[in-house]
Amino acid sequence: MGPLFVAALFAAGSARIAEEMLQELAKAKVKASWVETGTPDPSDSVKLMMVLKRDEEKLKKLEEKFWAVSDPTSSDYGNHLTADELTDMIGIEDDHINAVVDFFESQGAKVDVGQHMDLVSIEMPISKAETTFSTTLVKYRHKEKGTTLVRAKDGVGSSIPAEMADMISLVDNIEGFPALRTSPIVEKTDTKSTAEATIPDAYDCNGRCPNLVTPMVLQDRYKLGDPVKGKTYGTVAVAEFQGVYWSQNQLNYFNEFCDVNATIDVQMGDNDPSVCDSSYEGNDCTEALLDIEYLRAVTGEIPTYDTYQDDYSLFYWAKSINDMSNPPLVNSVSYGNDEIQQPSKTYMKECNTEFQKLGARGLSVLFASGDQGVWGRTGIGSKYHPDFPAGSPYVTAVGGTDFATAGVIGEEMAWNNGGGGFSDYFDIPSYQADDVAKYLEMDGLPSSSKFNKKGRGYPDVAALAGTQNAYCVVTTNMVAGVGGTSAACPVFAAVIAKLNELRLKDGGSALGFLNPWLYQNPDMFFDVTKGQNGGAMSSSGFPATEGWDASTGLGTPNFEIMKTKI
Repeated sequence: MGPLFVAALFAAGSARIAEEMLQELAKAKVKASWVETGTPDPSDSVKLMMVLKRDEEKLKKLEEKFWAVSDPTSSDYGNHLTADELTDMIGIEDDHINAVVDFFESQGAKVDVGQHMDLVSIEMPISKAETTFSTTLVKYRHKEKGTTLVRAKDGVGSSIPAEMADMISLVDNIEGFPALRTSPIVEKTDTKSTAEATIPDAYDCNGRCPNLVTPMVLQDRYKLGDPVKGKTYGTVAVAEFQGVYWSQNQLNYFNEFCDVNATIDVQMGDNDPSVCDSSYEGNDCTEALLDIEYLRAVTGEIPTYDTYQDDYSLFYWAKSINDMSNPPLVNSVSYGNDEIQQPSKTYMKECNTEFQKLGARGLSVLFASGDQGVWGRTGIGSKYHPDFPAGSPYVTAVGGTDFATAGVIGEEMAWNNGGGGFSDYFDIPSYQADDVAKYLEMDGLPSSSKFNKKGRGYPDVAALAGTQNAYCVVTTNMVAGVGGTSAACPVFAAVIAKLNELRLKDGGSALGFLNPWLYQNPDMFFDVTKGQNGGAMSSSGFPATEGWDASTGLGTPNFEIMKTKI
């Protein structure tokens, strides 16, 4: 069954059937990356996350509060909820919680109820889980990465226990397979020729990073100014998953010649630095090292968290943040999959509620928009494949750029592989409605058959990401050039952390969910008007243009102006 057959179904009016087939094709492609390796020991444990059913009327109140505290034109702007206030607003009844806890404890599970009483994680023996969820659990290994996990056989075939059917909305980490993060684009650069280098030598980290993006390049281009001296204000975090670790030894090497203090102040979850300190170039530490090196290069000494989870689970990640009494105020997440690869619409809807909870508490959440252009991880087909969570209306999506002229610190253009487009599932939010409408009126857009003109447009903003002048990163004991929106996202998050620092120093609140403020102040960006994001088919993407566009959003940050708008 191929794209042409699916397109024919759309033409015949069978849109729903075609959509379901596309979803199955996308999920089958992900599943093909995992190989069954055997049966787990019945006494081994499996960890699962359950989202309890939440009252729709209470969720409406949550969303109303989310928008009110996030909109600078609202009288409630900045009046974020405390953890306890949010728990009260969601309002899961004690009888509901107790029934779920009692049931799973009776099945031999260890139960952990989240701060807001609507997420429940359990750990139980394989044999008990198979009986409880009416399934057969199997061990799988990723063909390329070697990552292992336990899932229902073939990724399907589990069911919520009948006794819990009215109390649980979904169970995460039992069905389906994650599409593992694509590694950042890495190019060895210790011996890189400087013959064509035009970035000033003074910016090259003592000669180690010729013609690469360094902290000094970012300082110049985005008008970052000097870090705040003395006491710091606020916090910032990076999220890592699936064996992506960091090492202070590698960071020290970067610090030494780029004159920064890249480090992690608070580690949440595991970390194995020995993996990063080996000479094995296939390790996955580059992602975390990139995040940390360039967060701290921009923020200075603002306390930095690393939140780590073995599984790529948005619910485990959100729970770990929300369970903290003082969670990091800015969160950079360089992970995602295509919308079409998600387990279900219910899954995405429940994720959106988690994003709203974080925003209502005053946290800024930024996701990278992806590194495969408009086609996403699913690849070339009859339609583009928008990203999730980047396509969620409740997060800030960060796209990617290159310098318009290689090596010249100045005008930028869209990076060809930067993710961007329009959601197939979420409508255009009000904060960008005028911008999207204007963009859709321009000439030169792709055929409307390839995307949803009524969908939420992304990215919202952008930063340098391409490999024309890649980022100078220390990884596996060497200097490398690294590209991707995995670079752009922590850089933009660091800019927000710097703005938070100024607000908090003056007694103000954190910026929280950013998008209404961003779209109300388009003049605080360097507008990107060149290039497009066709990815694998370089001429097929969304063009950059004046104002917002679906390849670079509102543009890249001009900190000098941004700090006047807070």
